[in-house]
Amino acid sequence: MIFSLPVVVVILLVLVISSIRILKEYERGVMFTLGRFTGVKGPGVRLVLPVIQQMKKLELRTVVLNVPKQDVISRDNVSVKVSAVVYFRIVDPEKAILQVTNPWEATSQLAQTTLRSVAGQHEMDEMLAQRDKLNAAIQHILDANTAAWGMKVTNVEIKDIDLDETMIRAMARQAEAERGRRAKVIHAEGEKQAAQTLAEAAKILSSEPASLQLRYLQTLADISGEKSSTIVFPLPIDLITPLLRSLKRD
Repeated sequence: MIFSLPVVVVILLVLVISSIRILKEYERGVMFTLGRFTGVKGPGVRLVLPVIQQMKKLELRTVVLNVPKQDVISRDNVSVKVSAVVYFRIVDPEKAILQVTNPWEATSQLAQTTLRSVAGQHEMDEMLAQRDKLNAAIQHILDANTAAWGMKVTNVEIKDIDLDETMIRAMARQAEAERGRRAKVIHAEGEKQAAQTLAEAAKILSSEPASLQLRYLQTLADISGEKSSTIVFPLPIDLITPLLRSLKRD
């Protein structure tokens, strides 16, 4: 008995030490007693009876999941590669253990299939210009499906949309043609406005002969101020009008 007592004490100490579990603030422990679920333990020191009880630890912090590039054919038959990032966290540790084998792997596979499905329903221009719309659609589908696993998808962001070289060159030509069209439209609008302004000015000058004479004198002053060896004097139409009328009578 003298020699067996220390052995018993050591065995008890080993059992007690091995039964101690420490859970951090962001961790939860799902308890099983003889194989049956017996509750979820919060942070702190917890005792787990060897052989009889088991504890599965889970983190409640947000997990960042990188969705690898997926081959997608858009609605307008353009082949692209799309990748994304999914942010999710566990909100119900009981469901995360009892309802799914590996919540992270399950979410990753679901995110890949959802990304291909949602992106394939949109045209390529929508993928490039309306990423927020695609992000919201993917998040809604993932959140609805992972709720049964005790998980919450907080955000989804499409990271990259890769096009092949042929499509990039075609888009560059399209953008160049669009810029040329806009330049021609702007030039035509400028010509239209200039013509309207000149027509209005002509009406004003024709209604006021004095204004026309002042404009004539201003033109002569502008010509005389220029350094030119040849000066052209414009002849007012009102000077030759009587001459033209007399010629017609003759």
